[in-house]
Amino acid sequence: MRTDDFDFDLPREFVAQHPVRPRDAARLLDVGATLSDRHVHDLPDLLRPGDVAVFNDTRVIPARLFGHRDTVKVEATLHKPADGNGDGARWRAFARPGKRLRPGDTIAFDGGLNAAVEEKLEGGEVVLRFDRSGEELLDALETAGAMPLPPYIRRESGPDPRDREDYQTVFAQAPGAVAAPTAGLHFTERLLDALDRRGVKRVTVTLHVGAGTFLPVKADDPRDHPMHAEAGEIGDEAARTINEARAAGGRVVAIGTTALRLLETAAGEDGRLPAFAGESEIFILPGYRFKVVDLLFTNFHLPRSTLFMLVCAFAGTERMKQAYEHAKAAGYRFYSYGDACLLHPAETA
Repeated sequence: MRTDDFDFDLPREFVAQHPVRPRDAARLLDVGATLSDRHVHDLPDLLRPGDVAVFNDTRVIPARLFGHRDTVKVEATLHKPADGNGDGARWRAFARPGKRLRPGDTIAFDGGLNAAVEEKLEGGEVVLRFDRSGEELLDALETAGAMPLPPYIRRESGPDPRDREDYQTVFAQAPGAVAAPTAGLHFTERLLDALDRRGVKRVTVTLHVGAGTFLPVKADDPRDHPMHAEAGEIGDEAARTINEARAAGGRVVAIGTTALRLLETAAGEDGRLPAFAGESEIFILPGYRFKVVDLLFTNFHLPRSTLFMLVCAFAGTERMKQAYEHAKAAGYRFYSYGDACLLHPAETA
């Protein structure tokens, strides 16, 4: 297996810079035995009564900060709590200009938020200790920070004030992510109601998405890629609902790769799901045997990325390459603000 096996060409004009409105008007490619062009609002028709849809309810924090150290302008993007959870004052961050920062420096960010540089790491990464923690820090970020949009969203006009709403799911509850669970961005209250009427059960789990989700695989062999860890939780009620649905013949529909990764991390070899609280660093490559997820609703992903490798593992590498070529020819929009696909497992495609 080579990383080059998961490469494909994608001209820049296919990368969505803004979402469609309404959210559920985005296009949906149904990838099964055939390829079918639909829209996201058609999803209830593609599911069955008794299926259970699993949503990630993490909430994106405004993790992009601007400030200065003396006369030097500084930009920092928080990407992971340094102490294993988001309750503390210490965060790992990508900083620019990282080379000009030193341990002991104090950065004054917009909105009256201050942080000390505790440690310098590789690649412009630093550990920051803020002058507050917990809810107080999260409240300050809401005032001082901007949404941490992916690096491939590049607008001449810069960030859009609407990103605060656009880059957040309508069911976001638990603050802690520094990247959105982008499959969930397509859902509206109208679509959620339609799923309910269809008889599709809905549960939420939490996986705090980190900036590592955007990191390219640089190793020639993807198995040599160090996978990032993300904190997650599955509650008792969600686990029980999923287990009962599976026992009754319902399918588990992961809304996004983040929900899938958390479910597959927690599931036993028999597919039974317990309650879970901990970190997920599972790296799913072709050859992986899925234990609990039957369908995957997801966006279109970056070439050579861990997420494209995951969807290839789920639906088949050649099948996914065919689907992506079809999507390009049909004018689908790619990545976080783009369109979506519904993937059936390789053995049924």
